[in-house]
Amino acid sequence: MLAKGEMENDMTALQDQLDEITARTRKLVQAERLAIGERAVEELFATGIEERILPVGAMAPEFALNDSHGKLVRSRDLLAVGPLVLKFFRGRWCSYCVTELETWRDLYGQLRERGALLVAISPETQRQSDFAVQQHGLQFPLLHDPGAAVAEQFGLVYTVPEYHQKYLKSILVNLPFLNGEASWRLPIPATYMLGRDGRVVFAEAHADFRVRPEPADVLAALFA
Repeated sequence: MLAKGEMENDMTALQDQLDEITARTRKLVQAERLAIGERAVEELFATGIEERILPVGAMAPEFALNDSHGKLVRSRDLLAVGPLVLKFFRGRWCSYCVTELETWRDLYGQLRERGALLVAISPETQRQSDFAVQQHGLQFPLLHDPGAAVAEQFGLVYTVPEYHQKYLKSILVNLPFLNGEASWRLPIPATYMLGRDGRVVFAEAHADFRVRPEPADVLAALFA
């Protein structure tokens, strides 16, 4: 088993990969279109949503959600096996989310060696989750959170403003179709680590979807 320092050195920096996506996007997309997303991020940050997420030390709400095969997955059953990493993500349409999921896919073996489990949760339908599992070779479950109801219990949910809805539809991101309901509710991307007692030992979420915690920081919570 790798020591903590060896574990961190073995990992590719996730944020570096995400910053590359941002740099490419800024080269390819017109400034006035980029400004729409920047406005949405700034307005969301100004709501203080990051300060209202379920914090470290809190007891996480229990949940029961269907995976991409239609199997009901209960948090209580997962925690009976070991500590649990929860990845809340926007959807397979988000290149940042996909990159993050692929990073965790490559680290999943290390996570399991430490006795922990991982599930990823989004509002997308079971069908969309199945596409993501198949396309990206994910070994961990993707869970369908209808209407982002579980994400809301973690303090992560917002409604996409109308001007941003219009932009997303212009690039063929139709959330009512992808999520199977009409609310345009999304979670801000978030990562949690729960101890076996269901208590939060790591919590990080960002209004800026381009920023995600490093997996090494999350896994370090296993050694705390």
